[in-house]
Amino acid sequence: MTTEELDPLIHAPARLRIVATLAALPAGDTLAFTRLQEMTALTPGNLITHLRKLEAGGYVDTDKTGNGSASLTTVTITDAGRAALDSYRRALRRLLGEF
Repeated sequence: MTTEELDPLIHAPARLRIVATLAALPAGDTLAFTRLQEMTALTPGNLITHLRKLEAGGYVDTDKTGNGSASLTTVTITDAGRAALDSYRRALRRLLGEF
C-alpha cells in the first residue's frame, strides 16, 4: 500500500480535522461556522479556504442565512464526505498494518 491511496482531499491536516469533527455529529446535524472554527482551532480565512475545497469535492455543504451581522453560516458533512472518511480510515489502518 502507498500513501497515494489516502484521499488527498482529506489527508491535509486541517481538512481531516474539519471532516472528523463534522462526522462526529449525527447525520444531518450542522455546526455553526464559528463553532467549527473554535473546535478546529483554524483562523476564519483558513477555515473558509478548506471548506471551499471540501465543498467542491462534495464532502461538505455550507448554508448561509441572513446578511451582514445577522448572517449565520452552518456546515454539515455529506454522505459522500462520511464515505470518504470511512475509506480514509480503512486505508490508514491498512497502511499501519491494522485491519
